Amino acid sequence: MVGFLGDFDRAEEAAQEAFAIASERWPRTGTPENPAAWLIVTARNRAIDRIRRDRKVQPQGELPEVPDDVPDLPDEPSEFRDERLELFFTCAHPALSLEAQVALILRALGGLSTGEIARAFLVSESTMAQRLVRAKRKISAAGIPFRIPPAHLLPDRLAAVLAVVYLIFNEGYGGRGDLAAEAIRLGRSLAELMPDEPEVHGLLAMMLLLDARREARFSDGELVLLADQDRSLWDPRRLRAGLDALGRARALQAGAPAGPYLLQAEIAALHCGEGTRWEEIAACYEQLAALTGSPVVALNRAVAIAEWQGPAAGLAATDGLDLPDYHYFHATRAELLRRLGRAAEARCAYERALELVASDPERRFLVRRLAEVR
Repeated sequence: MVGFLGDFDRAEEAAQEAFAIASERWPRTGTPENPAAWLIVTARNRAIDRIRRDRKVQPQGELPEVPDDVPDLPDEPSEFRDERLELFFTCAHPALSLEAQVALILRALGGLSTGEIARAFLVSESTMAQRLVRAKRKISAAGIPFRIPPAHLLPDRLAAVLAVVYLIFNEGYGGRGDLAAEAIRLGRSLAELMPDEPEVHGLLAMMLLLDARREARFSDGELVLLADQDRSLWDPRRLRAGLDALGRARALQAGAPAGPYLLQAEIAALHCGEGTRWEEIAACYEQLAALTGSPVVALNRAVAIAEWQGPAAGLAATDGLDLPDYHYFHATRAELLRRLGRAAEARCAYERALELVASDPERRFLVRRLAEVR
């Protein structure tokens, strides 16, 4: 739809209309044989009608009317078996910055709200909304075409698609199981599409290893820390699948420096071992921080250092990190201050974390911790 209309906003409106029509019509008439094609054609024709009504675009030639029964679209040859993954690669246009590609795909196709995307990028919702608007304007002004890329161009767009799948999973890991499951499905499809890319298998391994602990992460709706989790609740099939994917990624890496997703998979695997080897985890985070320059990674390294060398060393490692609006930063410092017996400072940090947290289980956990230091 974006390629047909050349406008993200129009495409989004048309898609919403098509889904609304489907939700009203399909319960009465039955689901069509090819639901995706039905939605695409309906959205396209609604968009044409809207353009005519608004008189903003003068159509050239004959435009089709909206039929009562929208026909299926014919199948076209494609490298992709997964339609959604195909759309991700189509929208990962190199004319846009990597950040803009990722944000637009998450908003238009990833199922995330502007607020959720803003949290992923550690910016305010208004800032992210402005970035999305600027990216859409650039697409419109430059006439950027959206076409399915040929196979030889897929590696050039892989970084954006990996980031999108990662961020969908990250949002789902906080409690939205539907998003986590969809991210893993996309990761498996991506591994089938690009079986020789180590970072693809690294991302899949990381997601599977983390998702294997899902049932143990919450008890009666409350967050359970890793050290307190009942490991008998971990999913052994997911763990095995994750370790298999990690082995594949290592083999493909063939001694070359590990990429960011492979490093995160290594960290997830270390957490799944019999005794958590915090020194090795801190070393992996150090490599990851050097590779990405991310203050969030540096914060995770500080947590590993605290477990390895003590809370004072971990707290010192958080000094200078520029994460004023990241609730995990304040929650981490609060926990380390609590362990050091610095109750007043811990209270302030817990209160700041509570101002920023979005997840209800995490909020309740922070409330309990705050009550303890009071």
